[in-house]
Amino acid sequence: MLKTDVVVIGGGQAGLVMSRSLTAQGVDHVVLERGRIGERWHSERWHSLHLLTTNALSALPGLPHAGSDPDAFMSARAFASYLASYAHAMAAPVISGVTVTGVAPAAFGYRVSTNAGEWRARDVVIATGACDTPFRPAMADALASSIVQIDPADYRAPAQLPDGGVLVVGASSTGVQLAEEIHASGRLVVLAIGDHTRVPRRYRGGDMYARMDMAGILDDPANEGGNLDAARRQPSLQLVGRPDNRDIDLPTLSRQGVRLVGRFAAADGTKAAFSGDLARTTAASHVRMVRMLDRIDAFIKSQGLAEPAADPAMRVPYLAAGDALTLDLRREGIRSVVWATGYVRRYPWLKAPVLDGRGEIVHRGGVTASPGLYVLGLTFMRRRRSSFIDGCGLDADDLAPIVKAHLDVSVRRVA
Repeated sequence: MLKTDVVVIGGGQAGLVMSRSLTAQGVDHVVLERGRIGERWHSERWHSLHLLTTNALSALPGLPHAGSDPDAFMSARAFASYLASYAHAMAAPVISGVTVTGVAPAAFGYRVSTNAGEWRARDVVIATGACDTPFRPAMADALASSIVQIDPADYRAPAQLPDGGVLVVGASSTGVQLAEEIHASGRLVVLAIGDHTRVPRRYRGGDMYARMDMAGILDDPANEGGNLDAARRQPSLQLVGRPDNRDIDLPTLSRQGVRLVGRFAAADGTKAAFSGDLARTTAASHVRMVRMLDRIDAFIKSQGLAEPAADPAMRVPYLAAGDALTLDLRREGIRSVVWATGYVRRYPWLKAPVLDGRGEIVHRGGVTASPGLYVLGLTFMRRRRSSFIDGCGLDADDLAPIVKAHLDVSVRRVA
């Protein structure tokens, strides 16, 4: 059995920044990665995908994007290469091609079982990220087998889909991007819309995420008031990364010819039913956007900043209308469904009693109730930007001293 103080599970951005922070604390550790460094960025992203944040907000601590335009959007493939460079620059002790099959409490801490043997560790950090397993609602099972169903993790380009129309379910960042790309390939696209948050790509002369960063929105702490569980389940912002900074929102898609319908409600063979809540969800989205713009405006005013005036058109609500309806997918020529309905986390290998009824890890700021077991990279973990590329580094710096303190206490107890 191999031995170390800390096993970090996952070699993506969260695992790598955790390694950097543990190294700074002088903690012996290894990072176990099932595939290549940043495997999901290699094998679970579509070909045209670019990061949703600019290069300025997509660098990990200690390694800026050398020579890159700070306002540009890096491709998923380029970001995967950046992660490999980061691991090398930080001398991260990554062991690739190792799949974790079990994590169980033991007298010495944790026994970590893998396809390449067992590790003995006093602490474990689960850094497998927020985008683990694509979520597909149970009603998907009621669709006819003749309808091809695919998740964004398996989607690469429109050409892989069967001929005919496509139903895209979900209108957050992923859904609107795929709806536009598939429609541009010459196909009929129907977009089923649930909860979403529409925001402009640029606001008052700057990138929207940069404006949110400036106003402190991205650093809202996870422990201050409100319903934290609801905050963690909010859909991602309806933003895309494009060289032309163009918005892809529901009005844009509608003008292009994408058919907008309400929330996917039920399925029966080739029939799909949609609720009549489209006006409500688009109105709620507008309210959330205005609340965010107001906060940015208030910060600019309070600081006396000389920023461009806001475009009044941005505050004109887009209220899409749509009655409840049922579509016969076969009659409409729709032969495939893309489920852009978000992600859930699955930990079938985790034997510690830290999972809730949905199978999610219960934690407070990344610290679980199982001594020595931590998590990193989840949505709104310690702050709003926790699952963003630049946010996991801040969380790692917060978490590493806690890990070190636990190790020091356990050593004293043994002594």
